[in-house]
Amino acid sequence: MTDRPAPDGDRRTVGRRTVLGALAGAGSAAVAGCSGSEPDDAATIDFEQERLDELAARFAPTLYFDSAEPWFPTDPRPYAAEEDGETVVDGFAAFDGYHERYEEAGEPPNPTVFYNGVRYEDSPLAVVQFWFYSAFDQFTANFHWHDWEVLHVFVDLDTGDPQLYVASSHSRSVPNNEFLDPDPDVVPRILPELGSHSSTLSVNEDPDQFQRVGEEGLLADITNTTIDTVEDLLGVPIAYGLPRDEGMRLPFVVPEYEGAPIYEHPDLPSVTEGSLVDGALTVRSLDALRSPPTDLPLRETGVAFRHADREDPIADETVDEVVGYELVESAELEDIAAFTGPQLSFEFAVPEVVEDAVASHITTTGVPWEQPRYENPALDVTAGNHRAELADRYEAIAEDESYGAEAAGALDAVVARVTTATETDEAPDGEGLTTTEASVESFVLIESDPEAVPTFAGGVAVANGVPEGDHRLTVNGAGQAPHSEQLTVAADEPVTTAGAEGEIPLVARENAQKVELSDAESDADLTRTAVEDDFAGRIYDSAIDGSDAVYVHAGGAYTTEVRDADDEVGAYRVNPDPPGSGDDSDDGDDGGGRPPIRIERPETGAAPLAGYVADVAEETRAAVAAAAAESDDGDSDDDDGGTGGGTNGGSGGGNDTDGGPTNAINGLERALAAAVEAARRAEERAREGDGEGTDRQLENVADRIARIEERLAAAREGLPPGLANATGKRIEQATKRVEQAQNAGKL
Repeated sequence: MTDRPAPDGDRRTVGRRTVLGALAGAGSAAVAGCSGSEPDDAATIDFEQERLDELAARFAPTLYFDSAEPWFPTDPRPYAAEEDGETVVDGFAAFDGYHERYEEAGEPPNPTVFYNGVRYEDSPLAVVQFWFYSAFDQFTANFHWHDWEVLHVFVDLDTGDPQLYVASSHSRSVPNNEFLDPDPDVVPRILPELGSHSSTLSVNEDPDQFQRVGEEGLLADITNTTIDTVEDLLGVPIAYGLPRDEGMRLPFVVPEYEGAPIYEHPDLPSVTEGSLVDGALTVRSLDALRSPPTDLPLRETGVAFRHADREDPIADETVDEVVGYELVESAELEDIAAFTGPQLSFEFAVPEVVEDAVASHITTTGVPWEQPRYENPALDVTAGNHRAELADRYEAIAEDESYGAEAAGALDAVVARVTTATETDEAPDGEGLTTTEASVESFVLIESDPEAVPTFAGGVAVANGVPEGDHRLTVNGAGQAPHSEQLTVAADEPVTTAGAEGEIPLVARENAQKVELSDAESDADLTRTAVEDDFAGRIYDSAIDGSDAVYVHAGGAYTTEVRDADDEVGAYRVNPDPPGSGDDSDDGDDGGGRPPIRIERPETGAAPLAGYVADVAEETRAAVAAAAAESDDGDSDDDDGGTGGGTNGGSGGGNDTDGGPTNAINGLERALAAAVEAARRAEERAREGDGEGTDRQLENVADRIARIEERLAAAREGLPPGLANATGKRIEQATKRVEQAQNAGKL
């Protein structure tokens, strides 16, 4: 079966830096339902056939499919064959046979839902499972032959009341959609994801739309909380949703096999391009676009499937076409040993030095009746609050403590919010960023898990059950440059945040600039890299093993920080397109067509830190000098007191603060030039091994920076607002780096 994580979108805005920053120190209960250590639930047994059939007919769900859905629940048995003494269903046979039958009949072939039932021993708690088989799964981050999804209905046999609905999401590592204490008189409703069929619940009065939070008189369609600390910070339940039902875009990718679109394969004569998800929702590949797509249509309901032996007036009123499905006990399928087919893969781009490596992404489909949750459905309860409630009601369900203590020692959740990096109006043109909520969901792959998961709720990434140790986390998005980082999951931390303070800003490929560094030719043994934009702050922070590569926005201005094995620090100025550079090149090898910026022979210690201060001060001095020149040209009435000679290094007459804005700007420029000179001397002393001289010069640099702050206050009114803001931000960076240089253990 394939579940997957989910896009989702209560479209509220979550402020930067408040999103996930508190998670690292916050406690959280272990997440139930993860693979690994299993709870000590009671054994399950079969229960009376007549009662099972009655409950299956009562709770058989109605499914509302997207209008573009190609693959509806069907019976796989017509495609079964004997191979080596076993009954198997081949992917080619099922995929092609399904479309051949669909074409001949003009309607979905053999509409079928399978059911299974178990009761917990010595308990009134029972579960009716509804299994849905589709011939194919097409999803942007994962496509494969065959697809199994499931709805678990937990019911009390004494009262007959449903206790909990659990609908499978994209991945076992992401919380399912769950609803506690549903209305016993309302038929369960499922909203399958287009192409992938992962299941969202619909329990309120709006039958064919997903509602993450209750509003406008409607109940929420889920009662998940899952990870309390994430819930508190994000303000939305952590569970799968429907991105195109929640205002988000989610492009689909054309599946390929052996380098060609799957519909061109000779063993699939009945499959055409039109057999797949509609081309209006499809991209050839994530990296084929220069920017995220904005014109993908949102979700529309098409066909409803209901139990053929039961009327459903709500479905009749909601959609134009209602299909009746047969309800068949899954025991009739249990002679099928396997659902087979060659692996289809999805490639994730991983930024690395010199070139982009490619990580192959593969998933498999199992047989439901061989899965542990087939016998113990409580394993699929992924919301901690729901498992705790079931355990409180029924002794058959293990208490949280008996499961959580052991699981917390081996399993972790990795969380982050994926955002979009864009230029800010607060900065000089092309020299500062802000981050905004994503408009298109992206996809996250953790190297320990072969299955990528999509973000949800406008960029929320959650992966449960990540083993202790070091991992590479990679994020890809349609039309966006890839992001990749190394992180460590610790056994004693139930929640690990990825990104910079829990945030991962992605960059449109058309704006991407690759920054590379390697210690191969350096004396430093680099272990960590961080990148800070002048305005957006820290946007990248990763452990590294000597080399690293990151895509940044060409419209930002950055400080790249490196650390070595001794925790010594170095810093480098990276401004992809500084004013006056005239660099609009489009002949490089990164996502935006720009040649990568390489930090050659990176160092740590006082020398590179002082060199950084000199670089950022000189960059700012040049911009201020240009502003002074423009002021001279545009304001001749202020020419009489000291504009001459001040644009190139610190000489020139006049009182710095008298004579109008031009003189104040010139005074600021001279103060910056003095800081450049002092920082260069500090760097020279450090490289000469003169510790005392380095300390004296660093004191001079600190004094010069204080002088810059005074001059900026006087000149601010005469500077362009963006440049004034940038100068203030850079002074803060310079101050920080001088302090690091003064505290450095190496020159």
